[in-house]
Amino acid sequence: MPTATARLGDLVLAEADHWETVEGNVYFPRSAIKDQSALVSSDTTTFCPWKGEAEYYSIKAGDTTIPDAAWYYASPYEKAMNIKDHIAFYRSKVQVTVG
Repeated sequence: MPTATARLGDLVLAEADHWETVEGNVYFPRSAIKDQSALVSSDTTTFCPWKGEAEYYSIKAGDTTIPDAAWYYASPYEKAMNIKDHIAFYRSKVQVTVG
């Protein structure tokens, strides 16, 4: 079975055998996050008409902070309940691979 992994350089942020894919984004279950302290709450939010309001995390790795690099839906709409308690990472900021 393939594994999905999210990395920032050598730091493994998340790794999972089971995940959800929505609109080309890999959503990792919260249990797949390797170091919760690397995720720092952000004030940023966005809205999707079918998923609901997304909240964001910045990633802190050593002295580096990557703003708004991950997002999640705390209370997704019914059509997106499969990604409740899941976190996705921007591929432009974090390397996400499946394989």
